[in-house]
Amino acid sequence: MNKVSQSFGCMVFDDRVMKANLPPDIYRSLKKTIDEGSRLDTRVADAVATAMKDWAIENGATHFTHWFQPLTGVTAEKHDAFITPAPDGRVIMEFSGKELIKGEPDASSFPSGGLRATFEARGYTAWDPTSYAFIKGNTLCIPTAFCSYGGEALDKKTPLLRSMEALNKQAMRILKLFGNDEGVKCVRTSVGPEQEYFLVDKDMFEKRKDLKFTGRTLFGAKPPKGQELDDHYFGVIKPKVQAYMADLNEELWKLGILAKTEHNEVAPAQHELAPIYTTTNIATDHNQLTMEIMQKVAAKHGLVCLLHEKPFAGVNGSGKHNNWSIATDTGTNLLKPGETPYDNAQFLLFLCAVIKAVDDYQDLLRLSVATAGNDHRLGANEAPPAVVSIFLGDELTAVLDAIENDAPYAGAEKTTMKLGVHVLPRFTRDTTDRNRTSPFAFTGNKFEFRMLGSSNSIACANMMLNSAVAESLKIYADRLEGVEDFETALHEMIKKTIKDHKRIIFNGNGYDDSWIKEATEVRGLTNLKTTPDCMPELLNEKNVKMLTSHKVFSEAELHSRCEIMLENYCKTVNIEARTMLDMAKKEILPAVEKYSGDLATAYAAKKAAVPSLSLGYETKLIEKLSGLIDSMDKAAEKLESDLEEYQGIADVTKASCYIRDVILPDMDELRAPADEAELLTADSYWPFPTYGKLLFGVR
Repeated sequence: MNKVSQSFGCMVFDDRVMKANLPPDIYRSLKKTIDEGSRLDTRVADAVATAMKDWAIENGATHFTHWFQPLTGVTAEKHDAFITPAPDGRVIMEFSGKELIKGEPDASSFPSGGLRATFEARGYTAWDPTSYAFIKGNTLCIPTAFCSYGGEALDKKTPLLRSMEALNKQAMRILKLFGNDEGVKCVRTSVGPEQEYFLVDKDMFEKRKDLKFTGRTLFGAKPPKGQELDDHYFGVIKPKVQAYMADLNEELWKLGILAKTEHNEVAPAQHELAPIYTTTNIATDHNQLTMEIMQKVAAKHGLVCLLHEKPFAGVNGSGKHNNWSIATDTGTNLLKPGETPYDNAQFLLFLCAVIKAVDDYQDLLRLSVATAGNDHRLGANEAPPAVVSIFLGDELTAVLDAIENDAPYAGAEKTTMKLGVHVLPRFTRDTTDRNRTSPFAFTGNKFEFRMLGSSNSIACANMMLNSAVAESLKIYADRLEGVEDFETALHEMIKKTIKDHKRIIFNGNGYDDSWIKEATEVRGLTNLKTTPDCMPELLNEKNVKMLTSHKVFSEAELHSRCEIMLENYCKTVNIEARTMLDMAKKEILPAVEKYSGDLATAYAAKKAAVPSLSLGYETKLIEKLSGLIDSMDKAAEKLESDLEEYQGIADVTKASCYIRDVILPDMDELRAPADEAELLTADSYWPFPTYGKLLFGVR
C-alpha cells in the first residue's frame, strides 16, 4: 500500500496487510499464488479467510460480497453477513475458506448469450487472489470471476486472466531464446487508463429525461459558446470541481487506487483523471471502481458525473486512453527501446510482435471498443477514426525502414530545445512527438490505445490485445526455437514482419479524409464504422481459431459475446428512441405549441388594436414554429412506426442493422427541427435546461 493511501486509512487487504495478518508460511504460499499463478490449497484459503474477516470487522465491515464483472458492463455484488448460527441459539461472526473461494449467486438474469437456458439459475463466483480485496462502506468486497454451471465464463475478468496467461507463456519463451529469462518468473502487461468525464449540476440533470434514462442528451442546440476558444483545456479548475476532485482522490486512495493526474479537458464541463500504472487485471478492477466512485462522490457535491461517450453534440466526447505495456516481474519493460533501439534486438522483436498483432487483428481491436455510445465518438474529429493504425514516430519508423532495406541507420540526434529566454532551462527534445489522432500510438515505452469509450470496461480491449500479441510471440517462438543460426533467423523474421505489416504504420493526421481513403483503398485496412459492422467479425474464422487456441474463449463463449453485444446495442438505441418520443410528445411539442399559441394571441391583439401594423416578426416566427411543429410531429410518427417494425425482427444481427440504418436516421430527423425550435422559443417556455446551462452551470 502506498504511504499516501495509508494516511487515509487502509481499506485494502493488500500485500502490507496480508504480511501483518498472516502466518509467514501462509503469506509465502499466497504470494506464490499471486506472483506465479500456482494453485492455492484449502489450508491457505481458510487461514486467509479468517485473517481477512478479522481485518474487515476491525475496519467496520459487517458483510462480505463476491464482487464480479458480468457482461452488463458494470459490476455486481450480493451481500452476506458475517454471521453463522451457533448451537446455543446465538450467532457468531464467521467466514470460511470455502466462502472465500466460491460463491453461488443467481445467474438467471445476467446476459449469457445463449450459454444458459433462462430456467438455469445457478452460477458460480470464484475468488481471484491476484486482485486485492477491499472494504466499501460496511462490506468486504472480494474480486471474483463469474461462470455458469457448465463452466463457461459469464464475465469479463475470466477471459482477461486467460489472455494474460497466454501472453505470459509466449513471452517467457521469447525471453528464454535471448537468454534473458534467468530470475524471471512471469511477464505481465500493465495498464494506466486515463478516464475522461463530464460534470453537470444535479438539479439540471434531474430535469432532463434523456440524461436520466440514457446518459446523453438526445436534444439540444449548440450554445453561443462551446469549445472554440480552447480556454477550458488545462484551464483553472473551478472551486466546486476542485472540491470534487479532492474528495474523489481521497476516496480512491483509500482503496489503493492511486489517482495521479487531474485536469480540465477540451469541452466545457469536461475533465480527466489518470491513475498510476498497475497490472492489467488490477487496473481493470480499479477502473470499474473508479467509475462507480466518481458518480457517488459527484452526488455528494450536488453534481452528476456523466460517463457516456457523447453526452453533448457539437463538443468533444469522452474516451479512455488505455496505456499498455509489457514487463517482467523483475521490472524490465520489454517495450523500452533503450538508448539505441536499432541495436536492441529483443525490443525490436516485441515491437514487431505488437505491429503484427495490430495488423492481423485490427478487427478484434476495433470491436473490443464497439458500443452504441462510442459509435457517436469515433471518427468525429475529436477521437481516433474507426480505422486502426499504429503511430511509431520518426525514429522508430526510420529504424524499421533501415532493417527492411538492409541499410545503415545513423541514429536520431538528441536535439536541445532553445527557448530563447536565459532564465529558462534547456532540455532535450523527445525523439518522437505525440500523435493524438492515432488509434494506437507508441509513446516511449508503451502503447496508448485511444479508441476506448469512457464508459467501456478496459477488460475487453486488453484481452484482445494480450491475445493478439501472444499469437505473434507464439509464431516467433515456434520459428526461432531450434534454429542453428539464431541471429540470422531473428534478423530475417523481423525484416519479414516489417515488410508484411508496415501498412498498419501511419504517422500522419488520422482526422484527414485522405487518410481514410488511403487506408481502405490503398493499404487495405478495415473501416468498421459501427457496432453492427464490427461484432460479426468476432466470429471470423481466423479470430475464432486464434482466441480458442490460446484458450481465452471457447467457441460457445465467442458466439455468446457477439449476441450479447449486439443485443446491448439494440436495447440501448431502443431506449434512446423511446425517450426521444416521450420528450418530444410530452415536453417539446407542448412547449413550442404553447409559445407559438401565445405569439398568435399577441399577434391578434396587436392587429385588433392597430390594424395597420405589419407584424412581420410575429408572422415569420409563428410560421416558422408551426412548420417545425409539423416536422417534429411527422418525424415522431415515423420513428414510432419504425420502432414497431423493429420489435418484430427476431434475429439480433438483422435487428442491429435495422437500428443502424433506420432508427438512428429517424432520431436525427426528429432532433433537427426540435433543436431549431429551441433556438426560436423563449427561454421561459423551454421545458428543460439547455446546453448553455448544462455546460456552464457548474462554478
